[in-house]
Amino acid sequence: MTEEVKPLFDRRMLEALVCPLTHAVLSYDAATQELISRPAGLAYPIRSGVPILLPDEARRLD
Repeated sequence: MTEEVKPLFDRRMLEALVCPLTHAVLSYDAATQELISRPAGLAYPIRSGVPILLPDEARRLD
């Protein structure tokens, strides 16, 4: 019996999420498990499938 592996983050959630600072659309980076806000220059972490949209928790993009 093969078990289906589910991704930690549901990409359909992206339709409802925006950057809390700029209200810009976020892009999903599966490799780093982050939501990227290019206008804000921030990468918001996804922990256990839950996006953490707090600027203090975000990583600054170079």
